[in-house]
Amino acid sequence: EVQLQASGGGLMQPGGSLRLSCVVSDIDFEDYGVGWFRQVPGKERVAVSCINYSDNSTYYEDSVKGRFTISRNNAKKTVVLEMNNLQPDDTADYYCALLTWKRGPYDDSCPMPYNNWGQGTQVTVSS
Repeated sequence: EVQLQASGGGLMQPGGSLRLSCVVSDIDFEDYGVGWFRQVPGKERVAVSCINYSDNSTYYEDSVKGRFTISRNNAKKTVVLEMNNLQPDDTADYYCALLTWKRGPYDDSCPMPYNNWGQGTQVTVSS
């Protein structure tokens, strides 16, 4: 069974940085795009960023552009989300997910995720 382990969350002051990691096991990782999603209580889970498997193209939700950077290491089966200049609106539970296939680069959206989320990691941005 595919497992996704997200880590790296925590409490950070506005303007600070966090580094989220997602380790994936039991799958040919290099054949899948991976996305980071976040959810706050009472709202739906939304895509924050994703990275393609074939061309490493990336997508960022508008509110995180210029602040977050996604990268992947196929040898380590890991996707990292570097989050800089964190703001209170970034407070959420963050989840990683493998992505379904999508033709072309991830320039304007993330593909739909598979329904396998792991436990997530909590990010709280507060002074």
